Amino acid sequence: MVSKDTYFSPKQTLNFNGTLFELSSPVVMGILNITPDSFFDGGRYLDEKQIMERCKNMLSDGATIIDIGAYSSRPGATDISTEEEQERLAQALQPIRKSFPDAIISVDTFRADVARFVVQEFNVNMINDISAGELDPDMLETVASCNVPYILMHMKGTPQTMQQNTNYDNLINDIIRYLAQRINLAVQAGIKDIIVDPGFGFGKTIEQNFKLLANLGDFNIFQRPILVGLSRKSTVYKTLGTTPENALNGTLALETIALLNGANILRVHDVKETMEVLKLLDAYKQVK
Repeated sequence: MVSKDTYFSPKQTLNFNGTLFELSSPVVMGILNITPDSFFDGGRYLDEKQIMERCKNMLSDGATIIDIGAYSSRPGATDISTEEEQERLAQALQPIRKSFPDAIISVDTFRADVARFVVQEFNVNMINDISAGELDPDMLETVASCNVPYILMHMKGTPQTMQQNTNYDNLINDIIRYLAQRINLAVQAGIKDIIVDPGFGFGKTIEQNFKLLANLGDFNIFQRPILVGLSRKSTVYKTLGTTPENALNGTLALETIALLNGANILRVHDVKETMEVLKLLDAYKQVK
């Protein structure tokens, strides 16, 4: 539901170009990877026809937000230039904005120049930064000047190094302390709408990811929307002894736990199936 007139608490709303979007019920963010090397769907959505079909299907299946990534953040991913990232995004965003002008679009990038480019040129509504502004010192001020919501995620190191150091003094406390520091810097920079992402799989072992999931409610301390990205990740498929392609059931199981523990936004590959989970949980809560 969208409203320009009603006030909601900061935790329950995001401001998209002056319009308040309500988050009192969880929503789904559909993943569109326009990369050749993403861990699950790399290479599937490279030409315009594939990209448009993917967007159409996710929106019709119930996605509230489409998150577009042109830089793979899988462990050990290949680094690409800013110019190549922008070129990939432009080729996708131009037809998307033409066919779906009212869609809420997020771009997954840690580069300030890319963030500025997609907001100014294609009216992108949100920036999703896996580095919480650490990989580009200009990112926080850039997002603030663009006046769009900002997804701020916890990660140790870079996509190339993040799994080489998974040591914590206290997993939950360390992540909360880190996010608190980055949120403070983002607010000081002038960012008004911040979404918290604890970063499942980014510098964390499988066991640590399960502990993070079990303690997800602790992140309500920030009184900001919580985004969870577990879709088909190694925590799911390695625990089950399978592959990302066969990890849908496991993904839905862990996403259900995340919703019960306070997740507001689920970032997923499988929109239709996740919407069914939301519908069932809503029916359950109605009679609880």
